Amino acid sequence: MAQVRREIVVVGAGQAGLQAAEALRAGGFEGSVTVLGDEAHGPYHRPPLSKAWLAGEMDAAQLVMRAPEALARKNIALRTGAAVAAIDRGAHHVRLADGSALPYDGLVLATGSTPRTLAMPGATAQGVQALRSRDDADAIAQRLSLCMAGQLPVVVIGGGFIGLEVAATARKKGLNVTVLEAAPRLLGRALTPVLSDWYADLHRGHGVQLVLGAAIAAIEAGTDGAVTGVRLADGSVCPAGLVVMGVGVSANDELARTAGLECDRGIVVDACGRTSDPDIAAAGDCTARRLPDGTLLRLESVQNATEQGKSAAAALLGQDRPFTATPWFWSDQYDRKLQMAGLSAGADEWAVRGDMDSASFSVYHFRQGRLIAVDSVNAGKDHLLARKLMDKSKTPTAAQAGDAAFDLAALLA
Repeated sequence: MAQVRREIVVVGAGQAGLQAAEALRAGGFEGSVTVLGDEAHGPYHRPPLSKAWLAGEMDAAQLVMRAPEALARKNIALRTGAAVAAIDRGAHHVRLADGSALPYDGLVLATGSTPRTLAMPGATAQGVQALRSRDDADAIAQRLSLCMAGQLPVVVIGGGFIGLEVAATARKKGLNVTVLEAAPRLLGRALTPVLSDWYADLHRGHGVQLVLGAAIAAIEAGTDGAVTGVRLADGSVCPAGLVVMGVGVSANDELARTAGLECDRGIVVDACGRTSDPDIAAAGDCTARRLPDGTLLRLESVQNATEQGKSAAAALLGQDRPFTATPWFWSDQYDRKLQMAGLSAGADEWAVRGDMDSASFSVYHFRQGRLIAVDSVNAGKDHLLARKLMDKSKTPTAAQAGDAAFDLAALLA
């Protein structure tokens, strides 16, 4: 018989934490639900931070994910500026940074992730900024304004999605932008070479300077402590009034690790969001999901945070709600929307549906004849169909996928 819980605490007020709290109420939980967020802001949408919010194309109200009064109507207590310092599993309480303690008989960890940094001279100079939070985005926006006023260039370190989205936003503002990527191609961990090359052409076509295989020696600053440029190993310097670090993130699993939960580059959970403690579930970017073959999968996406939040809530209510759907992601750069379904790593064959020189196309990825991923550019219908095909384990041949005249939807019948 499932334990009757009365006090559930959610650590983290982002997408996963908010979803877990609301799913508890939707699932009929009538006890207390308290959401602890370490930022001063309530729950807000993170994806626009590198795009519409940074570009000044949306206002603060549009960024809000759930207003305080909406949470109050569901009897969800939100505490902002409430950082958790430790979890006492024996006493069943969390200790906050201010010294106070909060009891729980069910706990959801939705602690998210933290941007990685590069240990190099000048990394802490004024105007060197990573992007994860609303405050980060605001700091970058302020620095972009200074760059526009003084016609100072922008340097982005890292050719991943965040870095390229910021680069595109800065270019749309008319600033000179250089992207420094240590790898030989852009988006190497997420996309196959054919799409990496396409993105390189896209950014070069918009005037971005790309330096691939970049070896960075130091970040240079003036006498006032403000960044002036990035020095490469060959001695050349890329001038900059703003340097944005986009070199990936690390899961925030320190709380869980210190409390003795199983962690491996993230809080280890099963498909239902359960951790190694039956009274604790976890969701979102902080997790690493154990797959049936024993390997671990880390997904950093809105979909993963949403679905794992629902699963974590169900787990604490004594229910099984495994999240096993095809993962999907998206990225907006200039007037191009990339929508990804599945994971293309390990693909040994691919087919293009449409024309990569046109405004709309999709790349279908196969491994040993099985469809494992579809990357669609300005092709929303292809993306939705791809998710349905993979959810139902329906696989076209590469020839069928590459033939625009072939009706892929017929495979669902």
